[in-house]
Amino acid sequence: MKRSFDLDGFVNAARGVVPADLVFRNARVVNVLTGEIHEENVGIAGDRILGFGDYRAASPENEIDLRGAFLAPGLWDAHLHIESTMTTPRTFARLAAAHGTAAVVTDPHEIANVRGVQGIRDFLAGSRDLPVEILVMLPSCVPSTHLETAGASLSAEDLAALWDEPNVLGLAELMNVPGFLFGDPGVRAKVEEARRRGVPIDGHSPLLSGKDLNAYIGAGMTSDHECLSRGEALEKVRRGMDIWIREGTAAKNLDELLPLVTRENSERFAFATDDRHPWDLLTHGHLDHHVRRAVAAGLPPVIAIRLASWSCARHYGFRDRGAIAPGFRADLLTFEALEDFRPDLVVLGGRRIAQGGKLLEELPAQRMSEGPLPRLDGFDATRLKLACGEGASIRVIEVLAGSLATGASIERARVVDGGAAADPARDLAKLAVVERHRGTGNVSVSFARGFGLARGAIASSVAHDSHNIMVLGMDDPSMETAVRRVAAIGGGIVIANGAQILAEVPLPVAGLMSNEEMSVVDRQERAANEAALALGATMPHPFMTLAFLALPVIPELKLTDRGLVDVAAFDFVSAVL
Repeated sequence: MKRSFDLDGFVNAARGVVPADLVFRNARVVNVLTGEIHEENVGIAGDRILGFGDYRAASPENEIDLRGAFLAPGLWDAHLHIESTMTTPRTFARLAAAHGTAAVVTDPHEIANVRGVQGIRDFLAGSRDLPVEILVMLPSCVPSTHLETAGASLSAEDLAALWDEPNVLGLAELMNVPGFLFGDPGVRAKVEEARRRGVPIDGHSPLLSGKDLNAYIGAGMTSDHECLSRGEALEKVRRGMDIWIREGTAAKNLDELLPLVTRENSERFAFATDDRHPWDLLTHGHLDHHVRRAVAAGLPPVIAIRLASWSCARHYGFRDRGAIAPGFRADLLTFEALEDFRPDLVVLGGRRIAQGGKLLEELPAQRMSEGPLPRLDGFDATRLKLACGEGASIRVIEVLAGSLATGASIERARVVDGGAAADPARDLAKLAVVERHRGTGNVSVSFARGFGLARGAIASSVAHDSHNIMVLGMDDPSMETAVRRVAAIGGGIVIANGAQILAEVPLPVAGLMSNEEMSVVDRQERAANEAALALGATMPHPFMTLAFLALPVIPELKLTDRGLVDVAAFDFVSAVL
């Protein structure tokens, strides 16, 4: 983003005519521009790096002798949804800054699917004046497809009022690939406007290949975080895409994609978290975790740090961010060991922000507005019945561990009172989506395998991307209890057994986020996970996986409030055969 620059002040400080504001002495500089480490003294004035040389600060307390410790640029997350942390931008920024993050490129399409333009404005307001720069990509697909009911629908005209808002960077992940390729006017209009403005456009194109991929990339979608295999990523890199290596809570691609990275092509790759839950962030950290994982997997440390900084900043057009060099913004961190990357002192914009994993200055309290309350017009347990006769078969969504993609299978239905029932013996759980935004009364039902639930139900108003209420259970009364409680608390996660509520995570900000601190949300989510395990669930953290079973842009079979979707056919299919 454009910032004021005191040319005379910078030149005088860079030449050593006036003292620096902050000096790092005896630093081993991780130079992501050259791929080397070299010993230097580094001067800072205001929010700018002066460069390398024998700089002096005006006072001794502003000269820091690193005694051979490493100095690296602040970290950049190439793609995430802050709403998936279940906390507000302020709360997320507190954790991210302490782990060395300088900037994140975020897509607030989760809150946009619930609250529309006003949701994006609320998100932007909550993202300002934070130590971590939150760069917003405007949602391109709200809703993600025509196959679901969201709380809002955003056209190119709706987005027009947001382009000039501070920290709006570009157009977010274009998920509706069929709509774009086949000329949907609404989708094309958003791409045309982004191209006219010359801003970045993020891609989202799992399994796209060949000439269709050529068309997609050539039209301007030059990044992707949805590569499901090494071969897919290589094809996209060869055609000019930059690839974000995602390591989220549910979807993990680092082990699969990292072997593609070399010194020669490393600027074409960056790290992304996409969707991370509080327990994951509090346990492992933010992008520093990606760097540690990559180094442990054999990537040279300087290259791993390049993927976490310069690669991302360069892609998004920032010529003075993501590296340690004269004139670059002073986003820096220190650490002791290349093989165990753990940021110690964090300097953002020339200010000492955190040390030893703790903030040195508190952020002002800032709450986001709560609501709207979910609507359950006409819902009760009878709406969960999937009618079928004896001998009928059902389609089953097969959950794949560590992936947002799902498989599909066909099983003989267990029929009870004229309806298909859950079957714990075969790990077949009933799955339903209840529309919560517009009072349509839509309820769709299918089955899923992979959660291991033996009894009871789990429900959540976090259900990408339209965020209706999704519920998985072994009996209809438990499922009804869970859905009704989600609505009663203004949205969130609920575990129920019969009429009993076992645990809950209130998320009253659009049914997606809490105004509480991350540690509070973490305690609530851990209790919910324990309750799910007590009901027999074999998946350690089932809610993140459950949330993606409604997303009809990732193969193979998904369930929305309007029905069961065959993603490859981009159309509905019958849940009963």
